[in-house]
Amino acid sequence: MKTILNRILIIITVLASCNTFAQNDHFVENGVIEFEKKSNMYALITKKIKGETDSYYKLAFEGYKKNNPQFKTVKSTLSFSKNKSLYKWNESTEPTSNNSWIADDAMANLKNVIATDLDTKTSITQKNVYDDLYLVKDSLRKIDWKITDETREIAGYECRRANAIVLDSVYVVAYYTIQIPFSGGPESFTGLPGTILGLAMPHENMTWFATKVTEIPVSDKDLAPPIKGKPTDNKGLNKILLDALKDWGKWAKKTLQAYSL
Repeated sequence: MKTILNRILIIITVLASCNTFAQNDHFVENGVIEFEKKSNMYALITKKIKGETDSYYKLAFEGYKKNNPQFKTVKSTLSFSKNKSLYKWNESTEPTSNNSWIADDAMANLKNVIATDLDTKTSITQKNVYDDLYLVKDSLRKIDWKITDETREIAGYECRRANAIVLDSVYVVAYYTIQIPFSGGPESFTGLPGTILGLAMPHENMTWFATKVTEIPVSDKDLAPPIKGKPTDNKGLNKILLDALKDWGKWAKKTLQAYSL
């Protein structure tokens, strides 16, 4: 009997502790998240010149490595409040390259500005496609996430891993935290039960990871969507890109994927 009573007491104590933890757990409803995007340029260039026999490509790559680091790092921010967000880039962090043509990669050069509304399940994205600026209004991409048991800490938050395939063949790894209940993240990635603080495309040699989360009030003005650009939707932009890239050969698919993110 004494043993049973002791066990009951232990269970009551554990439940009380869990309840206290839940009551004290803090959820961030609004604020600004700072991200760093890293692109492994050496790996991207290696893929780009694979199969090229002209020594000019090798010499250009060697010249690039002498003057540039392996990883191109740029910074962005995600401002959010309730069910709306605005994702944009810090242009002052853009690194300069001494050999831009060989390092020219559409995915690494992305500078999308994205306003997301989870209530209406829509987004407005400003996309700079070479010399043209587009304003893409459409519904949010539906992503079939597979949530795993793997966890890691990012910017002070415990995050859980989820995997997915987007654009038919792009493998994506995301780490989200339920302590920030906004169901969004960097770029156009949404649909998880919390905010994505870490994002990786292993086969594309790119990652986006949060470095800082600041809980501050975010006004409607801070979340105002972009307004400049030729209006279109995802289907319309895809047609424009297909027409423009029809003579690009092996580069067409990767470029199309980049501008479809």
